[in-house]
Amino acid sequence: MYCAQEIGESLLAKLWGQGKDGAPIITFPEFAGFSEIPDEDFLNVVTYLTSIPSLEAASIGFIIIIDRRRDKWSAVKASLTRIAGAFPGNLQLVFVLRPSRFIQRAIADIGIKLYRDDFKMKVPIIMLNSVSDLHGYIDKCQLTRELGGTLEYGHSQWIHHRTAIENFAMTVKTTAQMLQTFGTDLAETELPNDVQCTEDLLSAHTDHHSKLKDELKLAVKQGATLLTCIREPVTRSANSKLSPDELENVATVERLLAQLDETEKAFDQFWTRHHLKLEQCLQLRHFEHDFREVKLTLDNLMEAQAGFSDVGDSVSRVEHLLREQKQLEEKGQVCKAQTLALHGEQLIQNNHYAVDSIRPKCVELRRICDDFTNETKKKYDILGKSLELHKQLDKASQWCEAGIYLLASQAVDKCQSQEGAETALVEIEKFLATAKEHQLSNPKEFYNQFDTILTPEIKILQKLEDVQEMFDKRQVSLKKLAAKQTRPVQPVAPHPESSPKRASPKTTRPAGVGGPLIFASRYSIQYYSTPYFFSFSHIINELIETERVYVEELQSIIEGYASEMDNPSLLHLIPSMLQNKKDILFGNLPEIYDFHNRIFLKELENCIENPELLARCFLKRKEDLQIYEKYCQNKPRSEALWRQCGDSIFFQECQRKLDHKLSLDAYLLKPVQRITKYQLLLKEMLKCSKNSEGTAELEEALATVLDIIKSVNDSMHQIAITGYEGDVGELGKLLMQGSFNVWTDHKKGHNKVKDLARFKPMQRHLFLYTKMLLFCKKREENTDGHEKTASYSFKNSLKMSTVGITENVKGDNKKFEIWYNGREEVYIIQASSVELKNTWISEIRKVLTGQLEACRGKTQCDLMMLPSFCSCCLTFLAVKNSLSASVSPPLPSPPLFLSFFSFSYFTQARKQLIQFESIYFYFFL
Repeated sequence: MYCAQEIGESLLAKLWGQGKDGAPIITFPEFAGFSEIPDEDFLNVVTYLTSIPSLEAASIGFIIIIDRRRDKWSAVKASLTRIAGAFPGNLQLVFVLRPSRFIQRAIADIGIKLYRDDFKMKVPIIMLNSVSDLHGYIDKCQLTRELGGTLEYGHSQWIHHRTAIENFAMTVKTTAQMLQTFGTDLAETELPNDVQCTEDLLSAHTDHHSKLKDELKLAVKQGATLLTCIREPVTRSANSKLSPDELENVATVERLLAQLDETEKAFDQFWTRHHLKLEQCLQLRHFEHDFREVKLTLDNLMEAQAGFSDVGDSVSRVEHLLREQKQLEEKGQVCKAQTLALHGEQLIQNNHYAVDSIRPKCVELRRICDDFTNETKKKYDILGKSLELHKQLDKASQWCEAGIYLLASQAVDKCQSQEGAETALVEIEKFLATAKEHQLSNPKEFYNQFDTILTPEIKILQKLEDVQEMFDKRQVSLKKLAAKQTRPVQPVAPHPESSPKRASPKTTRPAGVGGPLIFASRYSIQYYSTPYFFSFSHIINELIETERVYVEELQSIIEGYASEMDNPSLLHLIPSMLQNKKDILFGNLPEIYDFHNRIFLKELENCIENPELLARCFLKRKEDLQIYEKYCQNKPRSEALWRQCGDSIFFQECQRKLDHKLSLDAYLLKPVQRITKYQLLLKEMLKCSKNSEGTAELEEALATVLDIIKSVNDSMHQIAITGYEGDVGELGKLLMQGSFNVWTDHKKGHNKVKDLARFKPMQRHLFLYTKMLLFCKKREENTDGHEKTASYSFKNSLKMSTVGITENVKGDNKKFEIWYNGREEVYIIQASSVELKNTWISEIRKVLTGQLEACRGKTQCDLMMLPSFCSCCLTFLAVKNSLSASVSPPLPSPPLFLSFFSFSYFTQARKQLIQFESIYFYFFL
């Protein structure tokens, strides 16, 4: 499209002024090369000029003034012909200022009469002799000076204004197109299905919206500046007035600004709706994510609670189960689920677009909470009743023991007399009266009260009946003796078989919780009535019983799943992605089963007769239990494979055959759960056997199991290290791993870099090996919508043979320093607690001490052979002598410290001397 800038400085035609009725005036001034202008250029100019006025003004019609006073009739004819054939707008009048020379004027008069019809103009063509004649039709104020008018016209200024207006119009158009394109993209955008993608989309759209708003502000500012520029004459002088064309320019700019404002309002309304939908989508994704987590937790706990059928066999056990139930209830996240349901209902009240998706989840959360609460209440009721039962059983057991003690303490020789028999009867009657206090008078009523939780193992009722029968028989005998007439009786000592032995005066009455009818008869009543044996025996029995169940479950997995993968009749059901991947899915599970079935279970079963051997089982099999490390390292690969093919028909068929309630993935967790179960049982045994024989071995066994668990856990972190070019297997044993805040300080670095490093901590995950300390950056990422997995990106490493440590850093008791090369590089490390810091310092100290011991004696001769190093020895000897006077105990002699290092070359003496100084003062401090 033609524009003002293309007109340039040519004066072929100009648009300036208006007629009396507001018609725009186009003037064709005298132009020598008018006939030479190409038709296309002429058409572009007049088309552009006619497009400038408003539609209202253009509809009135244009007034054309053709100035040919200095030209010939041929020029007039050419102008009229071109205008008649190419003028694109409506014409109202055509004024022609005829040539001023007499001959040309006469020719023009004749020519206009002869050729008027040839011009094919439907409007009058008025031939004027002078500009004064023109003033009769058009006011002077609407004519420029060359036409005798007073209207000021600057062609350059007109071009400048028109160019600026056209640029602004183009800016408005471009901005509107950008807004429309962005709006179309927003309307066509599909909402993501996870939290992270939704957050990213919301952030990207918000950034794009901000940029477009900035573009709008720039466009509005451009229009306001242009408006000010056009109005500048009026602003500069109060007497000045804008010409009609300038007023038309002002109207054009104002119209564009109004258009821009309407576009912005429409865009803001659309953005408000879209932004609200994105925010609601993000709220929905968060709600769905939290719903999945809470539901999974509650479902797992419900499943665990359903399989939790133990009601306890003692008061302490029931109290322990109540504490476990309390912990289970706290893990249940019922409050979180209820809060999430309230949040979902709030979203519904706020007119969320996904009401149909949110409402069922709120209902499901309410149902799960109610189910979990009801099941928890039932469990509390059962355990409460069990606690009451066992308290009653303890009292009954104590009552029976006291009764047996009473019967055993009644000497037969004293009961032979009437007085002695009556006294014994009174004692028995008093004792039997106490049965009512303990609600033991009616065993059947006792049975009916606790019928739901009484088990065959609880034989206290039989014991009560036996004791009652003993009292009844004793009462019958005593009553017969009391009824006899008094006569001298020769006392005869009873045979040991026929009467109970009298208790020793030094022996106190037992007050245990058990009785001779509960346990095997080969142990004494006193032994079994102690709480220690009762709890300890229960834990051993639980350990062995659960071990048997564990072995049976491993066997069912191997025979029911792993072996079936080789069954030809089921090969067609196995997914292709599972082919030849049995080792990945099951790991070294057969090896674990073989160890437990052939060795460990049998050794534990031997502990039934010899409980003191239990701790030795774990100490003896410490190396064998390391097989769990390999299994746990393979577990992520196994889980990933299960997620791909866990819903296949093959596994469903195997589960159906085994009649398992849970799927295979639940059973593949059993080894992980079992290795952690051992430490819980050992801790319970320690609680029961404090200050008893064998406590030290139990503590050592517990430390062994905890060390295995730590080794397994550390290895899981170690396999997630990425970016380390060496072989981590060559770094020695992994001793510790954990996350810390780390600052670095480099002596050779730029001061500003040192300052920044000092104040800005880095989050680093440290791996301490016997030969190396690795610095890694922890990264977490989602895997196929499942929980986040951590990886550790390698950043730096320090050889343990070159480092020193400073245990305390001024200002923070959780910080310590690791440095090397004479503190050329210092790493300030902040632990999360003082205890963690001390643990790491202890391990690092052990590594350094081990290196020191390894080097002791080996390098002493080499050091003494270096002449330059001998002077170093003397220097350190002087330091030692000067310090030993005020230090207790005295410092060791320099050769002891010099033996820490090996100086293979004389040129390395100075460098190794710096390291020697560092470690010398480390051990001194």
